[in-house]
Amino acid sequence: MFPKLISIGTFFIPTYGTLIALAFLAGLWVTVRLAKSVGLDPEKITNLAVYCALGGLLGAKLLMFAFDYKRYAEHPGEIFSLATLQAAGVFQGGLVLALLFAVFYMRRAGLPFLATADAFAPGIAIGHAIGRIGCFAAGCCWGTECDRPWAVTFRNPDASELVGVPLGVPLHPAQLYEMSSEAILFALLYVLYRRPHRAGMILGTYLTLSSAARFVIEFFRYHEQALPFGGPLSITQWIALGLCGLGIFVLVRSSAGRSLVTPPVTAS
Repeated sequence: MFPKLISIGTFFIPTYGTLIALAFLAGLWVTVRLAKSVGLDPEKITNLAVYCALGGLLGAKLLMFAFDYKRYAEHPGEIFSLATLQAAGVFQGGLVLALLFAVFYMRRAGLPFLATADAFAPGIAIGHAIGRIGCFAAGCCWGTECDRPWAVTFRNPDASELVGVPLGVPLHPAQLYEMSSEAILFALLYVLYRRPHRAGMILGTYLTLSSAARFVIEFFRYHEQALPFGGPLSITQWIALGLCGLGIFVLVRSSAGRSLVTPPVTAS
């Protein structure tokens, strides 16, 4: 659609990269605001957010390389290409590695895991939503062919050159499907967080609903890699099922908790 925000000769600022930066800042602002409302140290929360963002970017790229290992093995130079830099990667890979980074840092910093993760969940959702707008602008993570009235057709040759999206073909706007689901999820999580809740409830709700939405949306996504196990599900869908199960487990454990987290009416 609009992969280059500003272009001067051969130099350009990618729209995707700009929106990813905005996504991080928006998510960080929401997270720090919510964390402060329940007495968590904002400096530690900010440090944790930076480490998780770096881990998330690394995890998303690593899983993307794993999915297309044959292509990168045959053309290793593509690992450092602009197209690879522009690609969003696989969100689940980023989420898993970010969670591992988070567990390690929270233990070192003495932050309560569930309460901290709850504060992060709405910020992750809104950041994910903004990031998918970046995907749509770049043309990556495109959908399968679509004959519905809301189908989108990419025509910008820069988008095709950078990420490989097919031009002139009506496609499912899979990026917007996920953007919409994450934006709605953010609104839900934010409202739930501002009400009395048991530690872990916000995290469990996020993992369950976000993964369930991703599982469904994957049916409308184009996949270059072969489906595993000879079945109808992609690797991403199997990961989504695992994360959904983890979310349900967290919700069940949370419901058995005794103490309630009660944020003030107005967060400072």
